[in-house]
Amino acid sequence: MEYAERLTVPLRWWVQGTMLVASLWLAVAVALPSALASALIALAGMALMTAAFLTYGSARVCVVDGELRAGRAHIAVGLLGAADPLDAESTRLVAGRDADARAYLMLRPYLKQSVRVAIEDPDDPAPYWLVSTRHPERLAAALGEHALG
Repeated sequence: MEYAERLTVPLRWWVQGTMLVASLWLAVAVALPSALASALIALAGMALMTAAFLTYGSARVCVVDGELRAGRAHIAVGLLGAADPLDAESTRLVAGRDADARAYLMLRPYLKQSVRVAIEDPDDPAPYWLVSTRHPERLAAALGEHALG
C-alpha cells in the first residue's frame, strides 16, 4: 500500500487572504489618487499571497518506494518503528508539552491530526517524526504495511 497526500492550505485561508488584499487595496486607493497605482499594489499583494500559500501548501507526505517522505525530509521505512495515529488533543500535547526537542516536526497549523513515527536508526538523533496529515489512520497503516513487508 502506498500513500500520498499534499498538505494544501484550506479554503478559509484563501478567503481571509483575499480579504486582507482587498483591505490593502482600499487603504491604498484612499491614500493614492491614481487608480492604476492602487490596482498594481493590490495585484502585487495578491501575487505574493498566492505564491506564499502555494509554496506552504505544496508540502507532500508520502510512503513510496520504501521511504517515508515528509516535505523535504525522507527516511527508509526499514528504519522506522511504530506509527501511531494521533487525534487533535494528542497532537497538541506531543507537539507542545510532551515534545522532544530532537524530534523532526512536519506540522501545519490547519491540520489538527498527525502521526508519530518512532525512529529506530541508532545514527539518527531524532527519536521520532511528528507529521501532520488529514488521514492519520491511513498513513499509519501504510507505514505499518511497509514495515511488515
